[in-house]
Amino acid sequence: MEEKEDLKEEDIEKLKQANISLIIDTYDDIFSDFDPRDFNQRALSDDFLIECKKAARDKLSGIELRIMVPKSIRNFKDESKIKKRLLDHFKHHYSLEEKQIRKIVWEGISWFGLGTIFILSDSWLKTLSINNFGLTILSTILEPAGWFSFWEGLGKVFITAKEKSENYEFYKKMSDVEINFLEY
Repeated sequence: MEEKEDLKEEDIEKLKQANISLIIDTYDDIFSDFDPRDFNQRALSDDFLIECKKAARDKLSGIELRIMVPKSIRNFKDESKIKKRLLDHFKHHYSLEEKQIRKIVWEGISWFGLGTIFILSDSWLKTLSINNFGLTILSTILEPAGWFSFWEGLGKVFITAKEKSENYEFYKKMSDVEINFLEY
């Protein structure tokens, strides 16, 4: 088996042309060491996903993932299963991340709406100018509750959703990735 250091000049050129190029020693490098299932079901390796994330960070879309495999172990049947497994994984996680961000945004809009209702209710109570102890306490409670809910909602929509979007952006890019295996 050839070592990574023994790459030919043409192999190095192939790596430079690709959007994302990763060199593996065996197909098992793509998958978790703790999962004994077949390639079309196995969990992906955290190391593999981390390397993909680092490589995809500055890419926009239309990404090509080139996986360099030693010529001596190349197996087209396994590669077909692996391509399908990778695409299934990326699409599934894209869907999950999209649902999570939508949920956060919806929660933020709900908090914002609730805060707005509290603030408007407080304002309405203040315009009544009734000297009622119960309404004064209610107004005192509604004002900070309104502002808290209002700002918390905006925070969820504009800050929390953005913080959660790193994985979303990665899986969005990778959900339609072109995967090619090349030998070295």
